[in-house]
Amino acid sequence: MKGVIFNLLQEAVEGEFDAEVWEHLIDQSGASGIYTSLGSYPDEEIFALVASAAKLTDQEPSAILRWFGQAAIPLLERRYTEFFTPHDTARDFVLSVNEIIHPEVRKLYSGAGCPNFHFDKDEKGRLILGYRSPRRLCQLAHGFIEGATIHYREDVVVEHLSCMNDGDAVCRLAVDWVR
Repeated sequence: MKGVIFNLLQEAVEGEFDAEVWEHLIDQSGASGIYTSLGSYPDEEIFALVASAAKLTDQEPSAILRWFGQAAIPLLERRYTEFFTPHDTARDFVLSVNEIIHPEVRKLYSGAGCPNFHFDKDEKGRLILGYRSPRRLCQLAHGFIEGATIHYREDVVVEHLSCMNDGDAVCRLAVDWVR
């Protein structure tokens, strides 16, 4: 996993709590704790940090990943304004991930392993987001969606229809903008 993700997690933890909490997570997880944005680090380190945060806050790792996704959006917007400004809605932003954001991420961070998203609509008009990644971080994607809707001042309900973490071949999230 690219170091920029670890940098974002550190910034989110220190922003929500403080540097001592980040140091505690490093100590408890056994993670190296030193990450450069362009570096690549074992996926196990992010999972260990999330598990340590879950234990510290008495939450499930999925809740930590969702929180991180939400907290990361304003941090990403400050770093990469150009990804956000062309869009007027969270829906447009989310739909741009495969065509605009991930190709740029791959240019900036050589070797980045971005997840693959597929988009469709269901009979209720909800956006159906298919997520596939060997990391199985669909809860992080869920948090990113919620963070984007906060950024664009919208309300959304996200429902997991299927999940790789439950043995399904792909994660499917139904995203419904509250009217």
